[in-house]
Amino acid sequence: MGTQEGKDPGIVTTVRLNQNRPLPLRPLQFCLMFLVLGLGISIVSVNMIRFLGDRTVGPVARSNIILPCFEESDSIEKWIRPPSNLMHKMNDTELFWRASFVPRINQYPIKRVPKIAFMFLTKGPLPLAPLWERFFKGHEGLFSIYVHSLPSYVADWTKFSVFYKRQIPSQVAEWGMMSMCDAERRLLANALLDISNEWFILLSEACIPLHNFRIIYRYISRSRHSFMSVFDDPGPYGRGRYDWNMQPEVTLEQWRKGSQWFEVDRKLAVSIIKDVTYYPKFRDFCRPACYVDEHYFPTVLSIQLPHLLGKQKCYLDRLVKGWRTPCYIWEF
Repeated sequence: MGTQEGKDPGIVTTVRLNQNRPLPLRPLQFCLMFLVLGLGISIVSVNMIRFLGDRTVGPVARSNIILPCFEESDSIEKWIRPPSNLMHKMNDTELFWRASFVPRINQYPIKRVPKIAFMFLTKGPLPLAPLWERFFKGHEGLFSIYVHSLPSYVADWTKFSVFYKRQIPSQVAEWGMMSMCDAERRLLANALLDISNEWFILLSEACIPLHNFRIIYRYISRSRHSFMSVFDDPGPYGRGRYDWNMQPEVTLEQWRKGSQWFEVDRKLAVSIIKDVTYYPKFRDFCRPACYVDEHYFPTVLSIQLPHLLGKQKCYLDRLVKGWRTPCYIWEF
């Protein structure tokens, strides 16, 4: 028992000494080294992913913006689809440039139904709108409507009307001034944006149709000529308004007079809105008592394309505020 009792304390002492011995430093150093190395690799990996991810995703995001444009330009729909909203943000220079695009191949690659563009040049409301509504009824797809009114006028057409949302961006037009011709060119240019519009009729709020739609459409579509009043007036209200500063672009012998209201085909409409040769002359040297809206279009078209103009018989008058001004409608 003594021997056993003597051995027991030794064993206990040995165990306690082993429990109090410190851990080796080398394994701890290896652990710390791997921890720091792993942390460093993680930080570098995250930064590399961000850097490479920005460079990789960037072009993809840009291509998502560019691709729809290329896809749209590859489709013929972009060129044949009429504008969904007439109230665009183009100025006149941009509008005329865009409207002057002309296909060089006469045959269309689509099934195109030619339409008549009815262009109303007004100050505000259309008092004869019910008559025009009846005139257009049942002929959808064969006509388009464009209304140029004073910028301050707010139309109240219902969504069931053919005039609903048919106003174009407008500016003030003064009778006898170049701003009146600008308004007419603006109407033509907006109508030209629809590739299906083949004929263009300029009307006022006081004009009325003398025949039904079918007769007018059939006559215009079968005619080889456009209808614009053009004549040489040797009197004081014709040649008497000529300014010699018009030369050399316009000579006295080329000076013409005519009606403000007309019907022209697509070729003549493009010729009117693309003109930059005669426009400055009429703007600068045809001022009251030279009324430019009576001379600009008749003179320019009789110089450029006289073979496309037909004769026009004018016989309908309108009564506006107690004084009479002619509203010309052609007779067949």
